[in-house]
Amino acid sequence: MDHGSPMIEDVFGISWLDFNLSNVLMTFVASVIVFLIAVIASRNLQRKPTGFQNFMEWVVDFVKGMISSTMDWKTGKQFLPLAITLLMYIFIANVLGIMFMVEYNGDLWWKSPTADPGVTLTLAVMVVALTHYFGVKLKGGKGYVKDFFSPIPILFPLKIVEEFANTLTLGMRLYGNIFAGEVLLALLVSLMASGALEAAAGFLPMLLWQGFKLFISGIQAFIFVMLAMVYMSHKVSHDH
Repeated sequence: MDHGSPMIEDVFGISWLDFNLSNVLMTFVASVIVFLIAVIASRNLQRKPTGFQNFMEWVVDFVKGMISSTMDWKTGKQFLPLAITLLMYIFIANVLGIMFMVEYNGDLWWKSPTADPGVTLTLAVMVVALTHYFGVKLKGGKGYVKDFFSPIPILFPLKIVEEFANTLTLGMRLYGNIFAGEVLLALLVSLMASGALEAAAGFLPMLLWQGFKLFISGIQAFIFVMLAMVYMSHKVSHDH
């Protein structure tokens, strides 16, 4: 993958504040697609759903099942909008780089935003921060702090380490799988661009890998949301 990233460095004169314009663009594109899907799915709602509404209701039921498998529904129903949004956004973000990539002046502009660790770690930090917020909100400050010393106080240092480990693994797992898929796609494209024989030889592997990457994109979105709900249940459920 012989390309760079379109960067704006030292924003406001701050040496460590840089912006990857590709990530900004693709995050915006993924957000707009998710928004449009939500608008289209919620228009002309019918009591007997058909077509796209039927598919979206299946998605809602699927996410309900995910949440119910991690915590009681009375507690978990408030996280349904969060879980659906995460699932849709991460899946769309994962697949944006499947069909094609756009490179301009040596910089890669169109790709999966989740193929960048800055994006996936930001999502992970947001999820973990929300678990702490709802932990305090639903259990109160005393109950929230008490969980760090249960079942025995000596586990407190390990639970602190666990919070950082959960954040790191949640973000890096998603990044690693999506980035690896795009690296292989780039290698196949390079092979196909080197000659007619190579193009013919690489066509079928390209199609197969795109289909497999579509499957991986869905699996990784599912794993991310499932783990997010597991982490949330550990903070808000009284049986943890």
